[in-house]
Amino acid sequence: MKHEAGAASTPKRGASTRRSGHAAAPARHNGLALVVIAAAQLMVVLDGTITNIALPSIQTDLGVSAENLAWIVNSYALAFGSLLLLGGKSGDLFGRRRMFRIGIMVFTIASILGGLAANETWLIAARVLQGIGGAIAAPTALSLIAVNFAEGSQRNRAMGVYAAMAGLGSTVGLLLGGVLTDYLSWRWVFFVNVPIGVLVLVGTAVLSEGDRNRGRLDIPGATAATGGLLALVYGITRGGQYGWTDTVALSCFAISAALLAGFVVWQAKAQEPMLALRLLGDRSRSGSYATMLFLGAGMFATFYFLTLYMQQILGFSPVKTGFAYLPFSLGMGIAAAASSKLVERFAPRYVAAPGLLIGAAGMVWFSTLRPDSDYLTHLMPAMFLTAVGLGLSFVPMTLGAVSHVRDEDTGIASALLNTAQQVGGALGLAVLSTIATAAANRQLPDATVTLYRGFATGNADLIESASSALTHGYTAAFLVAGAFFVAGLVITVVAINSPRPSPSHPIPHPARE
Repeated sequence: MKHEAGAASTPKRGASTRRSGHAAAPARHNGLALVVIAAAQLMVVLDGTITNIALPSIQTDLGVSAENLAWIVNSYALAFGSLLLLGGKSGDLFGRRRMFRIGIMVFTIASILGGLAANETWLIAARVLQGIGGAIAAPTALSLIAVNFAEGSQRNRAMGVYAAMAGLGSTVGLLLGGVLTDYLSWRWVFFVNVPIGVLVLVGTAVLSEGDRNRGRLDIPGATAATGGLLALVYGITRGGQYGWTDTVALSCFAISAALLAGFVVWQAKAQEPMLALRLLGDRSRSGSYATMLFLGAGMFATFYFLTLYMQQILGFSPVKTGFAYLPFSLGMGIAAAASSKLVERFAPRYVAAPGLLIGAAGMVWFSTLRPDSDYLTHLMPAMFLTAVGLGLSFVPMTLGAVSHVRDEDTGIASALLNTAQQVGGALGLAVLSTIATAAANRQLPDATVTLYRGFATGNADLIESASSALTHGYTAAFLVAGAFFVAGLVITVVAINSPRPSPSHPIPHPARE
């Protein structure tokens, strides 16, 4: 079926339609619609990192134990990653704009509760609630782009901005976390979301809803998928903290495998499945999901280890650490904008593959860091190079996740992409933390404890030996992160075989599969 972008067409019998799946929203609202969606995506993504730099202040103020401190970050990732599929499907069934609004509302209320937290239990519960809101808002935000922007250059530009927000959110979170913690209070890393959330809610009036799928929520499938992902993410986090032979971690992996296998079997049999397995039947789309898994694994861990390196080894303050990430934000923004143009002229693999290769080169550069490495000549250019590579990769993967997808499947297709990134991030951080700790401890047992003992006593020899050991651990992790990007590169070259877009149809119309 041929048609021009923006033109109405007669749907095939049995296919669902939406008000704006074929035509763009009114031109006067397109810019504002993009601002609303991008602001929401930025807010949700940055909350994955904004608390990182504030953790020492939170620990001191609330008396958080060392064992529970990591859960202030992990609880958000746990709820977010495990509920994304359910959030995406709810948008398809109950209305994308409606669920987007609910997600933003939950996220904003949770941010208020987090800022008012009086103890660690309260704060961790608020972070879980934030993750739930984010899991609803993130996939519906991406599907709203498909609803509100016509196929072709208009949607490509919107996808470029969305992908840039996905990448920039992490670095913006680090920057804001440093500034707010140093100049106001750690509580403002939560309160800052409130005015943004309110403005986004007001701005949703310009978004088109799109038609809903008339089916019903697959409760058994949702339970199995959510439980399986919850067990997987918790097992990964637990394994990274207590070791991969930990009984609880191994039990979680076994439960996860059973639930996810049951989920696949159920989806193949269910009349109205939550995840139509046909989504995974497209080679290029499955390749996009797999590549995003490795992108998330490498990127999330990179932020974690670079932050530790700059604060523990180079002695940067929180705000200085945040500003040190500006080259990363700049490189990501430039590359994402460029790739949104390149995907109109070249097949996705020819845009993403060089990006992954550049990202891997940046990781190799990071692996050469020393305790006395210079920021301007070593860290900054390596950051920029890595960011350019990631920026070139994100847009083709984002487009690949929702191209050739039925109208009623856009929410779940978007959720799969976000799930791949979040689960990849949790897996990558857990694995690389284990590698970094083992490498550091081989050179100096209990290197982190030794470093803080050196700071407390002013013992320069202890500080020097511990800094050397920790840097060795970080660089080992960076090298493995580079291997993650290479794995993504291989998948891109082998699996993603979408053709070069034609001039009349820059991005193919979602197929009636």
